[in-house]
Amino acid sequence: MAKLERSLSMLDVFCIASGAMISSGLFVLPSIAYAQAGPASIISYIFASLLIIPGLLSKAELATAMPRSGGTYFYVQRSLGPLWGIFTGMANWFSLALKSAFAIIGIIALIEVSAALFDIQLSQFQLKSAGVLCCLFFTFLNILSVKSTTRFQIFLVAGLLIILTLYITSGFNSVRISRFDNFMPQGWSSVLSTAGLVFISFGGLTQVANIAEEVRNPARNLTLGMILAWLVVSLFYFLTIIVTFGVLDGEELESSYAPIALAANTFMSTPGFVLLSIGALTAYITTANGGLLSASRSPLAMSRDKLLPALLGRVGKTQTPYVSIIITSLFMIAAITMLEIEILVKTASTLMIILFLLDNASVIIMRESKIQSYRPEFCTPLYPYLNIIAIILYCLLIIDMGLIPLLISAGFFLLSILWYFLFTRHHTKTSSAVMRIVQRVTDIQLKTSTLENELRDILIERDNIIEDRFDRLIRSCEILDIPDSPQPEKLFAQIASSMAEELKVNRTQLYEKFIQREKQSATIIEPGLAIPHIIVNGREVFCVSVIRAKQGIKFPSSDDPVKVIFALAGSADQRNFHLRALMAIAQTLQQKNFVENFLAARTTEDIRNLILLSSRKRDSN
Repeated sequence: MAKLERSLSMLDVFCIASGAMISSGLFVLPSIAYAQAGPASIISYIFASLLIIPGLLSKAELATAMPRSGGTYFYVQRSLGPLWGIFTGMANWFSLALKSAFAIIGIIALIEVSAALFDIQLSQFQLKSAGVLCCLFFTFLNILSVKSTTRFQIFLVAGLLIILTLYITSGFNSVRISRFDNFMPQGWSSVLSTAGLVFISFGGLTQVANIAEEVRNPARNLTLGMILAWLVVSLFYFLTIIVTFGVLDGEELESSYAPIALAANTFMSTPGFVLLSIGALTAYITTANGGLLSASRSPLAMSRDKLLPALLGRVGKTQTPYVSIIITSLFMIAAITMLEIEILVKTASTLMIILFLLDNASVIIMRESKIQSYRPEFCTPLYPYLNIIAIILYCLLIIDMGLIPLLISAGFFLLSILWYFLFTRHHTKTSSAVMRIVQRVTDIQLKTSTLENELRDILIERDNIIEDRFDRLIRSCEILDIPDSPQPEKLFAQIASSMAEELKVNRTQLYEKFIQREKQSATIIEPGLAIPHIIVNGREVFCVSVIRAKQGIKFPSSDDPVKVIFALAGSADQRNFHLRALMAIAQTLQQKNFVENFLAARTTEDIRNLILLSSRKRDSN
């Protein structure tokens, strides 16, 4: 599997997330929102911003536990399984691509309005050709490199925030309170439905999780970058819309797809129109550019899991998934040339709301699965109440979006089912967290531990754990899970049998050495813990066995039953490593709640992963 370079900082995350939010949702949608709910659409924007919070927190938790490309697709695939993974991956891909296409439509509208000022009439073919050229430019930029894309994004976002600050500070004196008199002409129902419509304005916030694999220190940079982007951009949205609604008449608002630039023309004349047009153009570029960057990571992740052809997972010399970028760009071009703007917006919003719903469901499933290698560095507060309330609210929003977006979303799901059963059912063997819940409830033992092992390897990479010789021994050693309470002699016989082939030593000789060692001095280091260790004949041989005895084994030298045992055997020339192994075990046992988690582990693979993920000091030799 081709790895992507971790090159993105917290500033990069902030700018990608901010750029994805400040776009057509601010420069185009206010006119559509005003037509539906009047001045009360301000409340719709506030609702949409608040409804993002549970999704933001859930995605931050999932991304810090599983910093991999694909975002919501990756999390849902691991929590709910491949069928839901296919649907989520396709929905994630197309919703982000549609949002980016919506931004390019904003560029087209801006070109049309600007041309009209100079009495230039452009045909629909010319306007859409301009949108296609924009797509091709962003495609080239994304293929060139991730770093060049984010540097471009930082520059644009900085300029955009400066322009909006100037617009807000200059426009407040021109706001007329009387324009808010008939505040809620259509009632609360229109406010709530409009909240679903403008949800797309904030939905881009968490798309940066799609590139979590490329973020340095994702626990800090990803979480903090998304939270800061939400705070800053929500404030700018609220203030900008107040100024816009307070400056323009209702008829002007409803008839324009460039309401911010139009309002700037009112109190800043032509220079203001030009400046805000530049700001709008900047916003559209940041969203289209960042959206293409994030959207292209979904097919990359799906191809890694063999849910899509391997071709989509190809990474070029510039460390970018160029095939996925090109196909995403082609879909954006199709959306620009074929879909009507309102259907495009509602479909993208519906898909995004479904994805946020699934993010919250994934957090619940991953937590309740009790997988020990699921270790987020950021945990969603008020769990599970916040997640459950969010799921209910998202369901209400989805229902309120209208028939066509619901039918398109249902079509996505049906296509996902067909794709799964016809092409991928026999190709994917990844287990899911929901099956771990079924296992715990029904006490059915699953045959595979692929999910636990995958999460373990992700954490090893995330935490920069450089495995040493002891880790390598643990990866391959036999772990004995003894259900009853045998005598120590029977235990040592089992240990000798498990080590004999590896050490190339007679099983009886090993057994006698363990018995003799126990008679010489007790190997119990503290109540419930024992580390029997012996020297064997030969050269350059060393072996470890890990034993769990939940019922406890009664050793003559202790009144407390022994439940956790690490057995070591090595040749005389391995004495130095013998001591280092003892030290590694001691440090592992001192980890917080290690013994409790050791005894509570569902399988021997869970025990192995628990040891491998311990934060002990690794040996550099």
